[in-house]
Amino acid sequence: MRYIHDYENWWQFRYDSELIVNDLGRVRAKQGQLIGRMLSLGFDSQDEAMLSNMSLELVRSSEIEGEVLNLAEVRSSIARRLGIETAGLVPVSRYIEGVVEMQLDATQNYDKPLTHDRLFGWHNVLFPTGMSGLYRIDVGKYRSGDMQVVSGAMGKEKVHYQAPAAHRVPAEMDRFIDWVNNNHEIDPVLKAAIAHLWFVSIHPFDDGNGRITRALTDMLLARSEDCSKRFYSISAQIKLQQKEYYQVLERTQHGDGDITSWLLWFLRCFEHALDSTHETLAAVMRKAAFWERHRDVDFNERQRKLLNMQFDGFFGKLTSSKWAKIAKCSSDTALNDINDLIAKGILRKANAGGRSTNYTLTNP
Repeated sequence: MRYIHDYENWWQFRYDSELIVNDLGRVRAKQGQLIGRMLSLGFDSQDEAMLSNMSLELVRSSEIEGEVLNLAEVRSSIARRLGIETAGLVPVSRYIEGVVEMQLDATQNYDKPLTHDRLFGWHNVLFPTGMSGLYRIDVGKYRSGDMQVVSGAMGKEKVHYQAPAAHRVPAEMDRFIDWVNNNHEIDPVLKAAIAHLWFVSIHPFDDGNGRITRALTDMLLARSEDCSKRFYSISAQIKLQQKEYYQVLERTQHGDGDITSWLLWFLRCFEHALDSTHETLAAVMRKAAFWERHRDVDFNERQRKLLNMQFDGFFGKLTSSKWAKIAKCSSDTALNDINDLIAKGILRKANAGGRSTNYTLTNP
């Protein structure tokens, strides 16, 4: 079977400009409108929106690879590193600190050149122990063996893609990095889409290629906006359309270099990501309005932490036992905190009673 990289000069991708021009124009318009709208907000609201979307970006990017990150830890790490004041910060694992470090380097330093060493640094923080699960892998350097993308149970594996042989990878990456840094003729959003496909098709590392691909995509989208503040999550949208994502990638990687269908899919996925940001913005504004409305109310630290977590959707139904566990306090203290908020008209008891007793915000 021939793959896209088996063709001569395979990196000279072809696409039908007439078929994508309308989608590209619409996406670029929405992108500009969103950035303009978000930058018109106060700094606190900008920070809150950025914190929510960057946290979601990292969590969903890892979920695509079957890995679950703790959202509260991710959010806390980003807030600390960006100097964003927020309640409910929690201790953070070394691994999550590394994942956040990679993402922030990609987006906050979007205008810095891409280099081999920069990519090796990202790979290092994803695999600080040199292990991927139970297996030792090459870390901080390109793979030395062959790479296949497979699925299915052992003995019934299906090969979806065979990456270029290991001896080709250094030269392929030289070419890719030069293009990322020096090709300024192509529209920047299309460049992000092409870079995504190109990098994941080289598959230069033993593991972590998908997460690094999405970090690169975020870096190039930040370049397209000339803005380090991230107000949407492309990975969250890819996660929602994960089956389609893999299907269009596989079709394109089995093709002869015509990437029109991939570009159309990417642009529409990106458009959905931009559209869904309106929900995030509405949540940010509800939270800001809540704290402004209650600016003269006296809250203790536990109450501020749990109320912020309620707005951020970190847990489902709020119960006294959850309150005690998250706030690290006794059950009596948790109930006193909750009853105080009920007396202040901020929480109310939901209809269910007994062991199912839970509480909701009276006017979120």
